[in-house]
Amino acid sequence: MSSAQHLLESRPHSVAHLFLARVRETPEREAYRYPVTTGDSSEEWRSLTWRQTAQRVDAIAAGLLALGLRPEERVAISSSTRIEWILADLGVMCAGAAATAVYPSTNGEETAYILADSGSRAIFVENAEQLAKVAAHRGELPGLRYAVLFDPAPGTAEVVEGLDVLTLAELERRGGEYLAKHPDAVEAAVREIGPEQLATLIYTSGTTGRPKGVRLVHDCWSYQGAAQMATGLVLPDDVQFLWLPLSHVFGKALISGQVQSGHVMAVDGRIDRIVGNLPVVRPTIMASAPRVFEKVYNGIAARARAEGGARYRIFQWAAKVARDHARTGQERMVATGRRTVPLSLTVRHAVADKLVYGKIRAAFGGRLRGSASGSAALAPEIGYFFAGAGVNVLEGYGLTETSAACTVNPADDGRVGTVGKPLPGTEVRIAEDGEILLRGPGIMRGYHNLPDKTAEVLESDGWFRTGDIGEIDKDGYVRITDRKKDLFKTSGGKYVAPTEIESRFKAACPFASNILVIGNGRNYCTALITLDESVIMPWAASNGLGGRGYAEVVTSPEVHALVDGFVQRVNADLQRWQTLKKFAVLPRDLDIEHGELTPSLKVKRPFVEREYADLVEAMYEGAREA
Repeated sequence: MSSAQHLLESRPHSVAHLFLARVRETPEREAYRYPVTTGDSSEEWRSLTWRQTAQRVDAIAAGLLALGLRPEERVAISSSTRIEWILADLGVMCAGAAATAVYPSTNGEETAYILADSGSRAIFVENAEQLAKVAAHRGELPGLRYAVLFDPAPGTAEVVEGLDVLTLAELERRGGEYLAKHPDAVEAAVREIGPEQLATLIYTSGTTGRPKGVRLVHDCWSYQGAAQMATGLVLPDDVQFLWLPLSHVFGKALISGQVQSGHVMAVDGRIDRIVGNLPVVRPTIMASAPRVFEKVYNGIAARARAEGGARYRIFQWAAKVARDHARTGQERMVATGRRTVPLSLTVRHAVADKLVYGKIRAAFGGRLRGSASGSAALAPEIGYFFAGAGVNVLEGYGLTETSAACTVNPADDGRVGTVGKPLPGTEVRIAEDGEILLRGPGIMRGYHNLPDKTAEVLESDGWFRTGDIGEIDKDGYVRITDRKKDLFKTSGGKYVAPTEIESRFKAACPFASNILVIGNGRNYCTALITLDESVIMPWAASNGLGGRGYAEVVTSPEVHALVDGFVQRVNADLQRWQTLKKFAVLPRDLDIEHGELTPSLKVKRPFVEREYADLVEAMYEGAREA
């Protein structure tokens, strides 16, 4: 039996079981690092060993048992990514209850819907702001009995009628008292957990309607831990930087892999601290979303452009060498099984490494051996750039319904443009219409309270219909071509995959933030485009538009002409019916607050198209068949 098979077949019933085993095996090893603001308002990173982590998790779990929480009863968590989120989640699991993940950016109405639909009896909230959302909808939540504050307002007691509000410290104190009377209570609760017991409800992002609660059982997370370890992507000596939202399935799955491996996890979900944290944490692995790599690349290109002259020419040359080196090595690997490149390209790459790539790796902390990327497609040109620069971006694929990753690129043979191979224990096949079907232990057990919706996607033999279109190559690598629901047909009868065009534009245009390709039932394709403020504003200042605001800059004729150049570059490589005949640059970027992006930063296509219907219609006024 292979080591991967052994890991999968011997996996415990739950991550709670795995956690207790981890604590017994490596009690004094460092488990977590997290930032703390000190008395002089400066910041320092502190650590928890696995033993110290267990002491807090046991107290939280016992506190929940003291409140009367029973197996599978839901406990919500509404907080940004921070150490307390992980402690609370582990505490919920070790109590045998089930966590309901709520994005802290979710508005009050939708938060109340999730809490009511899930039947949550308690909720961990980050601060008074999150508690206020619950309080405003208290009448809609008769089953909610308790709220636990991570950050109580200094010197004040939070009061919500009909809700017992505790601080996290108070819950842990109650848990300590409960353990004094029942010292084996937590271990007894863990022993009772079965693999098919509900562990988590995560609500889909809801790009087209009300979010659906995805039922993930304990075996889903136990499988994730074993499968991640079996791929070799996580190692016991790793230091992982975790900033992804833990309310998202991708972030949540990382906890399983970390408990399985026992490596160090540095936790800080503040997006504005990512770049500053990297040289401090010096991670060896990190999971990310494509938007981060796009912004890093655009920032590097913008700084080089601002420096001008020789420096910008050197960057452009080095970027091309990086792409050529990575693409050539990959093509030869596919063709011959050996990742080789011509000597002349090897020499150019070595020079570029000294001049440019070393600085890029240093910006990531200098030790990064791999970064898993998921939740959306990474533009291949950006993927080749980072691969050539020695930043190993490994695209993977998964959904909330698959408890995150179901495929991922191998660390020693990543292939740009693919989402890698299936995780051990997961099966992938392509339906007749091109839809990707998945089967394995990580697949959800259904949508909460929605049997009809469950039946639409989950076959009786365990195959899950993903809604994504793709293909599998001869070496077993999976490629995603589009969302089935996003594919559209022009009035001329031609099918268009919008995400392919969008990906190409983001790779070509260093100023791009978001793009939405439109054309369903239309004569031709158009696009709504937004630009990255941190990149376009320095360009504006250097091109006669200084002193103007963002909205004035991006809607100016000068910027329209700039963007049109990139649109034409993309069009040159597209089929006639795919080309963008017109586009509009929006006066502001898309965001979560206006309801245009999901909390995981996916564009809500129907919403955005409706919101900017006047702009869209203007691009088709007087249209003739193209």
